[in-house]
Amino acid sequence: MSRPRLGRDPFPDHGSGKGGVSPQTEDGWEDYDFAVVRAVPHVHVGTYENVGVVVHARRIGFLEARVVTDEETLAAMVPGVDHALLSRYLLSYEAIAKGLDDHGPVALRPPSERFHWLTAPRSDVLQCSEIHGGRSRDLEATLRDLFETYVAQEGTGGA
Repeated sequence: MSRPRLGRDPFPDHGSGKGGVSPQTEDGWEDYDFAVVRAVPHVHVGTYENVGVVVHARRIGFLEARVVTDEETLAAMVPGVDHALLSRYLLSYEAIAKGLDDHGPVALRPPSERFHWLTAPRSDVLQCSEIHGGRSRDLEATLRDLFETYVAQEGTGGA
């Protein structure tokens, strides 16, 4: 068994993670991880509202988030917070997931590193659920279905 050369990632992310993904497995299934994005208006109390989902398929470098960004919808879902600021936070969250160059050094990292940064435990107004796994033949549809299940049905209709 040969060792990888220094400076070479032995487990590279395939695809750019910025919109393009490589082909799926031969049987068409991809393993993925996801977390639910939560707005926690009062961290000391621990109550939250689901405001988005983030999906990551490491093998193909897929990373996307779908979040509620409309201020009126956020006002109905998460009373008692600055909804304009929360909307900006959520837009940044989505931009980092997409890997947009103008959203700081984290957005420039590979998809797996961005996913783990986005879902890391923190005591902040935005927090994530535990990470869950699944398999999908259509990650875009899975993202949409997870959003509908965890956010739109529980909230006021989603983004």
